[in-house]
Amino acid sequence: MTQAKGPLAGVRIVLLGGIGPSPFCGALLSDLGADVVRIDRLTATDGGLPVDPRFNLLNRGQRSIAMDLKKPEAIAAVMRLVAGADAAIEGFRPGAAERLGIGPDACLAVNPRLVYGRMTGWGQDGPLAQEPGHDINYISLTGVLHAIGRAGEAPVPPLNLAGDFGGGSLYLALGLLSGIIEARRSGKGQVVDAAMVDGSASLMGLIYGIHAAGYWQDRRGVNRLDGGAPFYNVYETADGRHVSIGANEERFYANAVRLLGLEDAGLPDQHDQSGWPLMREKFAQAFKTRTRDEWVALAAGKEACITPVLSLSEAPQAPHLRARGTFVEIEGVTQPAPAPRFSRTPGAIQRPPARPGQHSDEILGDWGFSAAEIDGLRRAAAVG
Repeated sequence: MTQAKGPLAGVRIVLLGGIGPSPFCGALLSDLGADVVRIDRLTATDGGLPVDPRFNLLNRGQRSIAMDLKKPEAIAAVMRLVAGADAAIEGFRPGAAERLGIGPDACLAVNPRLVYGRMTGWGQDGPLAQEPGHDINYISLTGVLHAIGRAGEAPVPPLNLAGDFGGGSLYLALGLLSGIIEARRSGKGQVVDAAMVDGSASLMGLIYGIHAAGYWQDRRGVNRLDGGAPFYNVYETADGRHVSIGANEERFYANAVRLLGLEDAGLPDQHDQSGWPLMREKFAQAFKTRTRDEWVALAAGKEACITPVLSLSEAPQAPHLRARGTFVEIEGVTQPAPAPRFSRTPGAIQRPPARPGQHSDEILGDWGFSAAEIDGLRRAAAVG
């Protein structure tokens, strides 16, 4: 195995099952240099993406070993991997890991310094802990979904960003790294309960705060940041494309009004919410007079906070993102580059997404298994 680079170089993580937020957490940590070993099933589950594995970027950077966790030989091998790891990630329903014999008590018994991260939607306890669910269900319960959408219309699912990845993967990564830092000081590991309901609720901290202050109405599409404000919105242009405007501050708002040619249009005060419908209508009419790219060119350098709404195909070609290298191409697949950036120990994509079991022998060898032991695992059908 090539020597990884990045601030997490030398950190070893075992990823025990799970879809969506668990492997994405693994990908984030791998991008920053961690050696992430993903334990895949011998046969695919119905939770994966119906695409060739090389396009499943949730799995990038990780090495894969395929195991039959119903075999005692496989469980014993997992325990040897865990014994040499800094952290483990588990994404089963509560209690499933314990039934397999790879729960936190068993893992901490062989590695007292281990940080054991548990990724679920509902959490390890509570009335819904054993219920199935997905991102949309978790953000429904925490108020996130209710807050997103146009006035008078149904809520709009924000892809699976707020639950799976924002409220799940990122909070799990934060928890694991915090636990590793603490374990190096105390010599003791612990369990990190990362629930998407908790994480997505945490992401709403600002909104819950200003709602408590009476500033935020508990309705969609009528507030400053949810599409209610004309100066923080999206508008169609003459060519059927769109631009976004985020002119919250008064100086940026004034610049935008001048750019749109609306200085003498009799607009109400910027913060007079009763006048927002008229203001929105004026903005919409103005934006329809030019194409998206014409507006972008006109707004350049004007500090009006107007940007193009780019498609997935267009975004990697945006001059600013190209200059920063925000997207990279790996084996013909365009994808986001590692983030955040480090001045002295930059991260890197260690390898493209692996096929299940692609690195089984390599992983076992790196973690101290002899050739005879690897052969024995294969003969027992514990490893594929």
